Amino acid sequence: MTWAEMQPLLEQGTIDTLYMTGWSSLIAVLGGLPLGVLLVLTDRSGPLRNVVVNRAIGVVVNVGRSLPFIILMVALIPVTRSLVGTAIGPTAAIVPLAIGAIPFFARLVETAVREVDHGLVEAGQAMGGGTWTIVLKVLLPQALPSLVAGLTTTVIAVVGYSAMAGAVGGGGLGTLALTYGYQRFETGFTLLTVVVLIVIVTAIQLLGDGVVRLLSRRERATT
Repeated sequence: MTWAEMQPLLEQGTIDTLYMTGWSSLIAVLGGLPLGVLLVLTDRSGPLRNVVVNRAIGVVVNVGRSLPFIILMVALIPVTRSLVGTAIGPTAAIVPLAIGAIPFFARLVETAVREVDHGLVEAGQAMGGGTWTIVLKVLLPQALPSLVAGLTTTVIAVVGYSAMAGAVGGGGLGTLALTYGYQRFETGFTLLTVVVLIVIVTAIQLLGDGVVRLLSRRERATT
């Protein structure tokens, strides 16, 4: 294939990959953030101690994290088809990508929130702050750098998942690598898709690291 033939395919594949990654990551934040916080709040030492709820959430998160993405994607085909009307294409791939990313991010949120100094929590409670006031005013702000780092890791994982989604018609760069690189033996095309994925991952990592450093400096300046 010539560059003139590959360029539009790569551009569209990149757009599709970013589209899948963006929406899936947003849904992962909306679903994973409350789950991660609840894992901390309902723990035995948490203010909303509830062993049953904690274990139930833990089981759901563990099961979601343990399933290989390609198996999860195939298993969710009926759900995907019922939600978006098709099981093929970038929009359809968002469903399993998001469901796979939610438990992944939830565990990172749990870890980040647990790292917050318990003394700050006790100070907030001493000032009359309720559970959700503590969450919104103490836990999340203090854990923000770690949360951003966790989100960066999650987004990069979603990029990798999106490439695997191409194996079952998910679209994006993964589909291009499979269709043109593997099935048509266009090795150069495969290498180009890999380079584009590396560029995307590197850009996400650099952006995430930059935001973490900025938040960390602000936090040190206020303490």
